[in-house]
Amino acid sequence: MAELVSPVTPISPAGPGPAPRVPLRDTMARYGVRLALVTLVAVAAATGILVWDNPAAPGSSGYWTIVRSRLSSVGTILVVAFCHGVATVAFHSVTNNRILTPSILGFDALYRVVQTALVFFLGAGSLAATDGIAKVVLQSVLMVGFATLLYGWLFTGRRADLHLLLLVGVVLGMGFGSLSTFMQRMLTPSEFDILSARLFGSISTSSAEYLPWGAAVCVVVGTLLWRRRHVLDVVALGRETATSLGVRHQREVLLTLLLVAVLVSVSTSLVGPMTFFGFVAALLTYQVVGTSRHALTLPMVVALASAMLLLAYFVLRHVFYAGGLVTVVIELGGGLVFLFYLLRKGLR
Repeated sequence: MAELVSPVTPISPAGPGPAPRVPLRDTMARYGVRLALVTLVAVAAATGILVWDNPAAPGSSGYWTIVRSRLSSVGTILVVAFCHGVATVAFHSVTNNRILTPSILGFDALYRVVQTALVFFLGAGSLAATDGIAKVVLQSVLMVGFATLLYGWLFTGRRADLHLLLLVGVVLGMGFGSLSTFMQRMLTPSEFDILSARLFGSISTSSAEYLPWGAAVCVVVGTLLWRRRHVLDVVALGRETATSLGVRHQREVLLTLLLVAVLVSVSTSLVGPMTFFGFVAALLTYQVVGTSRHALTLPMVVALASAMLLLAYFVLRHVFYAGGLVTVVIELGGGLVFLFYLLRKGLR
């Protein structure tokens, strides 16, 4: 019986030469242990968020009321972690570049334009007056519509070019940013303060009524990407290789980018822009898993992203009493990791 081997050949510690063949069952066993450990950390952090420092008596009605109120924060974190982790891994596969994040297509800048335009034309009170599931859905539809128009215009026909698509996304993002800055300079100081609070990602400001809608979208998009995990493995090999293997590369890239746009729009509508969180989660996943197979990276990136965000929320909320700064701290750390990785590895 032929011996099963890992798809990734490890580097031999003894130096150049053939590396030892690692049985696939051993590789999968190590992967299973690591996934279980990361999941255990996530579960422990979620439990800590729910029950730690609860002022009510254990088992009382007040105790369970506080637990239920904290449950919305845990649900929001899981949805955001899923969206950013899965979207970034899929985006890396279709772009064949691990330093890019979906925010390069201008989603964050579009969100800022929408929020700033509301305050600029309708006043600061419009932000609170328009809060609700309708506004979240409308923002998501606007972002996905923008992505559909951009992809449909630039990624179909003879001019289909992924690099041109990314370049146009960067230019549009800069244009949206400039438009937001122009409108912000016309606001009063009080309006600008209220707007600034909305332009930073915040888990605490997300409402529990948004979670069923966000979770349903995650289930649908996650199922579609999971069913296409083997196709993504081939797409990640590049246009020429994927085409020679019978994969319709252009169609698969366009479909994946639209699914990525849906995930990013859901997360941005729930908690605001987060640029580097998905990048850090994906980078750690590649290091832990040691392969690019989506059957392994997709579950691991969800577990790692959830563990990171839950742990950061628990520490900042219950140790430093700064729960509102979770996304700020994560973005700061993610930005430093991004710069370090860029200086060490270059542009690929």
